[in-house]
Amino acid sequence: MLSPLLCSVLNVPLCWLLVLKSPLANKGAAMALSISYWFNAILLALYIKYSPTCKETWTGFSRDAFHHVPQFLKLGDVLDEMKRQLKLGLPISFTNVLNSSLLFVSLMFVGHLSDSEHVFAGTALATSFAFVTGFSMMIGLSSTLDTFCGQAFGAKEEASVGVHTQRAMLVLITICVPVSVMWNFTEPILIFIRQNRDVSTEAASYIRWLIPGLFGYALVQCQTRFLNNQRVVVPLMLSSLICSVLNVPLCWLLVFKSPFANKGAAMALSISYWFNAIFLALYIRFSHTCKATWKGFSRDAFCHVPQFLKLAASSALMLWRNTSSIVTMIAFGLSNSVSIRVSNELGAGRPKEARKVILIAFFIATSEGLSISLLLVLLRNIWGKLYSNETKVVKYVANILPLVAICHIVDSTQCLFSGTLRGCGLQKKGAIIILGTTYIIGVPLSVVLGFVVHLRAKGFWIGFIIALCVQDLIFGMLILGIDWENLAAKAKERVHISISQKENVYNREGQTDIRQLKGVRSTVTEDDHVCPPHMP
Repeated sequence: MLSPLLCSVLNVPLCWLLVLKSPLANKGAAMALSISYWFNAILLALYIKYSPTCKETWTGFSRDAFHHVPQFLKLGDVLDEMKRQLKLGLPISFTNVLNSSLLFVSLMFVGHLSDSEHVFAGTALATSFAFVTGFSMMIGLSSTLDTFCGQAFGAKEEASVGVHTQRAMLVLITICVPVSVMWNFTEPILIFIRQNRDVSTEAASYIRWLIPGLFGYALVQCQTRFLNNQRVVVPLMLSSLICSVLNVPLCWLLVFKSPFANKGAAMALSISYWFNAIFLALYIRFSHTCKATWKGFSRDAFCHVPQFLKLAASSALMLWRNTSSIVTMIAFGLSNSVSIRVSNELGAGRPKEARKVILIAFFIATSEGLSISLLLVLLRNIWGKLYSNETKVVKYVANILPLVAICHIVDSTQCLFSGTLRGCGLQKKGAIIILGTTYIIGVPLSVVLGFVVHLRAKGFWIGFIIALCVQDLIFGMLILGIDWENLAAKAKERVHISISQKENVYNREGQTDIRQLKGVRSTVTEDDHVCPPHMP
């Protein structure tokens, strides 16, 4: 634990020095990583060599190490699991990127309106406000289905997958109502927190047109989880692709060729989200793939709502911070893949497979983090031009992106750990860790570095990166301490017999109803959210 902590602490100033204070630029980040890895390796080697703890287990290098290499590698199993994760994770990542890109594409169109600085600033502020208070909440709340649906599907209890999804839809649509009311008061809220009055007015007019889209987005998130947990990913990808393609001409038409201006971008978004929701609803209703999991709407969806909300709140808190950018959506897609695979394996009673899933996913997440970070650094001088033609904006983005790249490397691992905890049903612990590290370490550090040390935005990012490093460390320790056999046994116990259908059949003489009961299993999580078997 101490060795990775020292390396993580060392890596931050090294990156700052070699990337921002030397002519090496992005090559400095690679050098800092190499130095940190070697520092870790040398420190551990010295400990193993000279510590009395390892005297009996380390007696020097042996030729026996060259024996049984193929059996040690078990490449066949590793490659099979890697294929399963990539087959599931890549389409999910692509879908997430497409869905997230709708907001940013709309912002790009508004950024190229000729007439106004306030319009673009207001639209950008409204987009951030909408994401934080609405869209990211829908993503977080719907992620509860990764636990419920994933374990139910792994336990071969398909009927309860649809019931859990319907319950999530009811909860999310209900929550959209107060969020919509709050969005109607965006202007006074922004002015209260001392935003520019003109910018706040533009933000309020934009976000009102996003309100219909929020309801469509909530349904899409539930439908997405429903299909993902059955490993049905291609229809989702195609649906998101069609919506993304549709959104571009819609934005062009409503932003540039109508009097709506920036409000046209919000209208285009709402139309695209509802198109996606309707398309997926038709697929779920008529596709043979979903026949076993979607039996139509059930009254059982109204049961266990408090238990669902209790877990959903933890899920939302875990994911609220992770859904703010397009590049994060790639790591988030892999996180969903891990969550689904882990919950499926635990639901099926295979703890060893669940553990193997995480080890392979760690390699994939690290590779993804390094690849995307390298791409961000290479494109740092181009990225800003997508949003604005202002030279200052382009230079500012280019200056910040190396820190964003470093953040993404650490964030990829954090997304992996979050997905693991969701698959295990340990969202509550994850939420506590994220909130604690963010507000005890991240926010104070960011404030000090940003305002006291006068690093401004760079200081905010550095504080955020340090908080993420601590999160990764604590998550890693938590996952290493999991008793997988015990967790799988608990998951199996929690899959209990309950009533899935009630049919009241009345005869003509007015006799009492006959209840035809069919048992289905439902899954719960770490908090033992189980209703007694006799309850509906």
